[in-house]
Amino acid sequence: MGRYRIVARIGAGGMGQVYLGRSPGGRPVALKVVRPELARDVDFRRRFVREVAAARRVNGAFTAGVVDADPDGSPAWLATVYVSGVSLGEAVARHGPWPAEHVLALGAGLAEALEAIHAAGVVHRDLKPSNVLLAPDGPRVIDFGISTASEASALTHTGMTIGTPGFMSPEQLTGRPIGPPSDVFALGAVLAYTAVGVGPFGTGTPHALHFRAVYEEPDLDALPPELRRTVADCLAKEPDRRPTLADLLHRMTTAGERAAAEATPLLTEPGWMPDEVDRMVRAKASTPLPRNPAPPPARAEAPTPTTPDIPAAPHGAAPEPPRTPAAPATPIAT
Repeated sequence: MGRYRIVARIGAGGMGQVYLGRSPGGRPVALKVVRPELARDVDFRRRFVREVAAARRVNGAFTAGVVDADPDGSPAWLATVYVSGVSLGEAVARHGPWPAEHVLALGAGLAEALEAIHAAGVVHRDLKPSNVLLAPDGPRVIDFGISTASEASALTHTGMTIGTPGFMSPEQLTGRPIGPPSDVFALGAVLAYTAVGVGPFGTGTPHALHFRAVYEEPDLDALPPELRRTVADCLAKEPDRRPTLADLLHRMTTAGERAAAEATPLLTEPGWMPDEVDRMVRAKASTPLPRNPAPPPARAEAPTPTTPDIPAAPHGAAPEPPRTPAAPATPIAT
């Protein structure tokens, strides 16, 4: 793929397949190969070129930046810094919720990452536990910016929304303008998930989760007191009522916000994650990467559509949510 040698398939998303690649000098990268049906879309190509250019300007310690790309290639692709880490979603699923002081440390790193992303003129649009990778020296936010191109393609003109139920902002679900406050909403949902083990809008079908995010207040009763106000402010329904990232960083790194918690560990020091998560992350980081070439990229499957389908609220009252059996929330690939 360009000058990179593909050595293993490591995942897939709405944009296409993701591979581990190596540069001629052996540096590992994450190669994202665009699905052919997306690459044939003129609107996607145009936006993909712009979004890749913007994403390459992101320069943050807690991001996995774009290092190379060929938007006009066949297939189109981009390469990002490879992070040999464990996703936040996997860490919470295997080892449970995190104590408040570790959630605050994580939140500070994610807020700093989003500041760098927004400074480059990019809005992430799909911050979620699987898009946060954990490394010994802090979290890394991945897959920023590129979802804009996918969302604007002809494949999404029929009502499909790029995003993940339970982490999408109300304005994203209702077709209103998207901006940095949308990422703040997702950050609040990610912090709640990390502290409790389930998102602030519970579990259920995508339709039910969309409904709750737009019309209902999040369930924050299980959150530690020192996190509750910050998360609640992030999850405000109106974007202009959410805190800025600078405000969030101040809250999460000063004694006032963590008065009831232990001192927040620094991300540059050991111990910023719970011990059992730290051991898992360090074991993953020490695992040798494959070196042998993999088969050429195969055609990727199309993403599962996520249609918001939010019912209109009767005048003066929110409609009843759909009565569907509760089930584990299933993230929609992006």
